[in-house]
Amino acid sequence: MQNKIKIERAILNITQQELATKIAVSRQTINAMELNKYVPSTVLALKIAKLFNKRVEDIFFLEETD
Repeated sequence: MQNKIKIERAILNITQQELATKIAVSRQTINAMELNKYVPSTVLALKIAKLFNKRVEDIFFLEETD
């Protein structure tokens, strides 16, 4: 699964740590998601989408191999 978390963070000008604090996860979790090494739970994906004021599908999308 790919995502646009890093892009959305840049638009809001927030760090990985600031995003992590806002959604109650570790900075390492944000880093792993941005590197596509961790697929978030549905709840976490919804929290991220809400924070960025976007639909989940605008931030997360499947690759053909998924």
